[in-house]
Amino acid sequence: MFDNLSDRLGGVFDRLRGRGALSEGDVREAMREVRVALLEADVALPVVRRFIDAVTEKAIGADVLKSVTPGQQVVKIVSDELVEMLGGEETEGLILEAKPPVVIMMVGLQGSGKTTTTAKLGKFIKEKHGRKALMASLDVNRPAAQEQLAVLGEQVEVATLPIVQGQQPVDIARRAMDVAKLQSADVLLLDTAGRLHVDEALMAEMKAVAGVSAPTEVLLVVDSLTGQDAVNVAKSFTDEVPLTGVVLTRMDGDARGGAALSMRHVTGKPIKFAGTGEKLDALEQFHPKRVADRILGMGDVVSLVERAASVVKEEEAEALAKRMAKGQFDLNDLRTQLRQMNQMGGLGMLAGMLPGMKKAKAALQQSNMDDKVLVHMDAIIGSMTAKERANPALLNAKRKKRVAAGSGLQVQDVNRLLKMHQEMSRAMKQIRKMGGLKGLAAMFGKGGMDAAMPGLGGPKGGLPPGLPGLPGSKK
Repeated sequence: MFDNLSDRLGGVFDRLRGRGALSEGDVREAMREVRVALLEADVALPVVRRFIDAVTEKAIGADVLKSVTPGQQVVKIVSDELVEMLGGEETEGLILEAKPPVVIMMVGLQGSGKTTTTAKLGKFIKEKHGRKALMASLDVNRPAAQEQLAVLGEQVEVATLPIVQGQQPVDIARRAMDVAKLQSADVLLLDTAGRLHVDEALMAEMKAVAGVSAPTEVLLVVDSLTGQDAVNVAKSFTDEVPLTGVVLTRMDGDARGGAALSMRHVTGKPIKFAGTGEKLDALEQFHPKRVADRILGMGDVVSLVERAASVVKEEEAEALAKRMAKGQFDLNDLRTQLRQMNQMGGLGMLAGMLPGMKKAKAALQQSNMDDKVLVHMDAIIGSMTAKERANPALLNAKRKKRVAAGSGLQVQDVNRLLKMHQEMSRAMKQIRKMGGLKGLAAMFGKGGMDAAMPGLGGPKGGLPPGLPGLPGSKK
């Protein structure tokens, strides 16, 4: 998300950095453009005013305008204020250190993604915190809402409260508390009912449930795609319910992102999680500093490393490292890499999290290349025999035709994949000549990335020269 805002701000800051000196007029003009960009991104007007005033006051200070790099200094001030707007340097997680069962109450409007987020959170608590969780649906209004949570509970392997037909929300909450104590659950997640709009009945029901369950956390689930309406909803809930945090869903689909930038100011509560996809593991802790870096095109390498650590199996990484040390890299290795890329969010997601890869991401979009490319390449490799995957040199014209037919693609797609493998294999051999991974790491330490791999970033920040075309792409 934030793509439109990031592009607009990137243009403003590129112009600022390109000037040797800045006047107060230059700064104010740039801030006017930033103001328009924020408003177009659906950021709430009071938040925009406060942000622009704070940045302008600091940016027109004598120390900034008379510094050696005033443009860079202004960008730094904007970055710091963005972090502050999003919640400060510290990341606020769940409050789980209380007498069990710790009750987490999920609230929000119907359709915001509460039930799916409840299941994602149950999985997160089990896997990241090692706690035993129980989930209970209190939604007796929406058809099959309780059954939906039960199905999701099976998928994430988190227990759900057995359904008793006809029972009302407050009674379900009491029973859930009793069952959680009997089963020695550490955390109880209550998925409350929503409405199409904020009304008295909804608020009365939530207050009654909170009264019998005494929740440690009350998390407001908001669909970020609703933009300015999300901010209005958050304000309404804040006035009625003692919120402890916010969860923004569908953060992967909103190109504007104004809801995320406004939420902390409007609610006064931290954004604790962001839903980044439909899969049940697509839930991330919200890190204000990392999000600010993404908005300003600085990437988010820390999140990328964490995502890689959760996806890449240690034994697979060790096996590949040993093969690389010997200069070996067959199509089975390539297939493993492609699947890991897909699990980590695909090409666009990876490019967006790497610093200086903004133009590379744009190139991917312009070439109409999406994550189906990864699926197509996997299909091509899957259509080969075990011997062909281990030894691609066996693939003559006749075999290539068979592989293309088996994968539903063209022979030229097979050829592109093989060319990609050849170049990657060559790179593995070069790494071996440099002294393996340790030698490469030493080069990174001495001369940085440019010394180790000339032209990777390039002066224009584009794609590395010679990167082979992927099947299904024009570039």
